[in-house]
Amino acid sequence: MKPSKAPAIDDLRRLYKARVPRMFYEYCETGSFTTQTFQENTKAFSKFKLRQRVAVNIDGRSLKTKMVGQDVAMPIALAPVGSAGMQHADGEILACRAAQKLGVPFTLSTMSICSIEEVAKHCDKPFWFQLYVMRDRSFATDLVNRAKAAKCSALVLTLDLQILAQRHFDVKNGLSSPPKLTLPNVLNMITKPAWCLEMLGTTNRQFGNIIGHAKDVKDLSSLNEWANSQFDQTLDWNSVDFIRKQWSGKLILKGINDVEDAKIAAKLGADAIIVSNHGGRQLDGGPSTIEMLAPIVDAVGDKVEVHIDSGIRTGIDVMKAMALGAKGTYIGRAYIYGLGAAGEAGVTRALEILRKELDTTMALCGETDIRKVGRHNLLGFDVAAKSRSSKR
Repeated sequence: MKPSKAPAIDDLRRLYKARVPRMFYEYCETGSFTTQTFQENTKAFSKFKLRQRVAVNIDGRSLKTKMVGQDVAMPIALAPVGSAGMQHADGEILACRAAQKLGVPFTLSTMSICSIEEVAKHCDKPFWFQLYVMRDRSFATDLVNRAKAAKCSALVLTLDLQILAQRHFDVKNGLSSPPKLTLPNVLNMITKPAWCLEMLGTTNRQFGNIIGHAKDVKDLSSLNEWANSQFDQTLDWNSVDFIRKQWSGKLILKGINDVEDAKIAAKLGADAIIVSNHGGRQLDGGPSTIEMLAPIVDAVGDKVEVHIDSGIRTGIDVMKAMALGAKGTYIGRAYIYGLGAAGEAGVTRALEILRKELDTTMALCGETDIRKVGRHNLLGFDVAAKSRSSKR
């Protein structure tokens, strides 16, 4: 099957698995420790049922809305994904182009292969940048300044990576960028000739935002030592204030999956929070994000814009998240499947699939405007008591 003909995101996943080396597929398609939370993120969407409505005029539908004040063609953004440039050569550039052509935001990870400057050079419009605050605060300050220079239109500050949870497959595969040329890795890469040829054709093969920018990090060996020492276990809410003072643009706080944390975040002057558990790659055994969305919206939805990531694989998932009160959703793995399968065209196809699924689902629920979707579109909710999400 050609990626352009793929009818569903899972079809892109199968094409992706066949095309990229095992270590990068398993980096994307697994979670931490037992992977319980990783699996629950997708399964939990089935707990929420949509109301089918009929004999409603559904002509002239619109998926257009805003995320942190930015016009978007549909309430979907591309989430920050580390090492996207190892899923496909120049992956971050290609994904950003696809997102911008379809009118949705792209978020570049601190741990991207293509640097902020490389992506800005090859893309016409501003994109969002995701920041990890490292122990070296001067490096964090430098990243913020580089994002400003690249005219990034929003900063996404990740709060849930003070310590790195173990992902067993990454350890077994000896994950690195570029991949270490061990015998198992070489034998596996031989079976992926198209991927190898593409990677040979680009100079973007290492973490472009770090190598040559972080103190004493000049190559892969020094990068590994630096990264292992830089995740900042002292990061607290004061660190958010530290970043807020340096960034005057739109600020989004990512990694909120608890009501009490959401209340604190809402008081800090952020423009939005992302209900997120890092795609099930950090705390294993915690709740799925879709289960936490409604309680968080009810607690802070009138004070801060609430977005969600983790587990979104279909346009139906997006519809359910919007009905529960989210004002935006983020896809990571769903677009990576497309990227690995066919580069920019694959990301475009992933977004087209989600757009069609969302539009069709909204129509079958009797709605014509995504901004008016709310709890009334779900079974089992007391609409009178829980209608804040529909008052947009």
